[in-house]
Amino acid sequence: MHLLHLRGMAINITFHGAAGMVTGSKHLLEIPDKNGKIMRLLLDCGMFQGEGPQSDEKNRRFGFDPKSIDALVLSHAHIDHSGLIPRLVREGFSGPIYATPATRDLCTIMLEDSARIQESDFEGDLRRAKKQGRAPKEVEPLYAVGDVAPALGLIQGVDYNEPFEVLPGVKLTFTDAGHILGSACVHLVIETAEGTRHITFSGDVGRYVDRLLPDPASFPQADVIICESTYGDRDHPPVEIARDELLEHVRRICVGRKGKLLIPAFSIGKTQELLHQLNQLYNEGRLPRVPVFVDSPLSINATGIYRQYSNLLQDDIRKELAADPDLFGFRGVEFVREAARSKQLNERQEPCIVIAASGMMEAGRIRHHLKHGLPNANNAVLIVGFSAPGTLGAELMERPDHVQIFGDRVTVRAEILRMESYSAHADRSELLRWMSCQDPSKVQRTFLVHGIQQSLTALRDLYASKGFSNIAIPRQGERFEL
Repeated sequence: MHLLHLRGMAINITFHGAAGMVTGSKHLLEIPDKNGKIMRLLLDCGMFQGEGPQSDEKNRRFGFDPKSIDALVLSHAHIDHSGLIPRLVREGFSGPIYATPATRDLCTIMLEDSARIQESDFEGDLRRAKKQGRAPKEVEPLYAVGDVAPALGLIQGVDYNEPFEVLPGVKLTFTDAGHILGSACVHLVIETAEGTRHITFSGDVGRYVDRLLPDPASFPQADVIICESTYGDRDHPPVEIARDELLEHVRRICVGRKGKLLIPAFSIGKTQELLHQLNQLYNEGRLPRVPVFVDSPLSINATGIYRQYSNLLQDDIRKELAADPDLFGFRGVEFVREAARSKQLNERQEPCIVIAASGMMEAGRIRHHLKHGLPNANNAVLIVGFSAPGTLGAELMERPDHVQIFGDRVTVRAEILRMESYSAHADRSELLRWMSCQDPSKVQRTFLVHGIQQSLTALRDLYASKGFSNIAIPRQGERFEL
């Protein structure tokens, strides 16, 4: 291993999340400055999800002192990358947070929504504890709505491709990751006594397909690369068939069976992608006259931010805007904000499409729709993204005869469908394409994160076959000297 020393000290990295698992992205760099003082730079501060009580326990213990962190760099707004920022600030972090402007604006709505979920989950546990005659699991929610504003106040916008000094001798450059609006790959140039070091963190890499966002950008040669591995063991189906496949599901379920098509979708990225495709089908006169309900206030707000940052969309999408100023709305679509209207949809018997968060089905209004819709064999659930092990989404993909929702046993008679072509994560071939701008002989260490074991090991073997060496799959809490 190449050692980088400064006055007897080296740059170190510790993996505090998304290590051997998908969620909880948190990677801590310890960098000696020219005086030998250690500077601490945190890459992402994401929430663990899908492990039940274990997730909550992990989310309450960072593994480091938040007050010791000098700065935080955020790759994008998804909660498994940003969701613990309010708690980090509440526990004493007061340094700057660097993100793209679009990520900053998306965090404004994402973190408040997450805080409301934390408060609601805590209140629910209090009620259940009282009913069962036991002590509540925790004495307070993970964080509250009041913790969000102080966290947002620390976020500074940094544009793509604009080098910016985040700590003395440490320059940050964001490149477009193509994953969701504002998502970035993180590139650090660190000046040391023994030369310049280049560290790249992928965040979540997007797709090389003709959709809303540009392809992931190429990036400068790195010495150390931290790379996500969500789909490191497989390729997605061709994206060209996605729109026709979606249309076929609508025709078969909503027209043929007169049932509901329930689509759990992340509020940022997936929902806008689906609406754009449905809008295209509508403009072509191919979409059946089936009501479409977007039952997520967060999705509605996020869609507004997508409109605001239309300059970040693909060139052909911007041309499309000239002919159709609203790419996400069409006759027959209703954006549902009020809880009372959402409850009416649960009782609705007529065929319709319901798009609601969350994509992994761990929270949000989709759980209510599933509780009412799963027992009906005329209905279907269309899973269009990744569901981490332990989530309700992952459980449904096993097609069980029943699931637990809100503590109740719910019979599963509805059809369970999957469409991985809508994934916002790069597949195996696309991750290799993202790395293709690098000379493997110059990459001294590669760390694979954000994946389950089979994805991690498959991607390690693939990269090794292309000449990359010193590829590590870190464990939770494992520390490496660079």
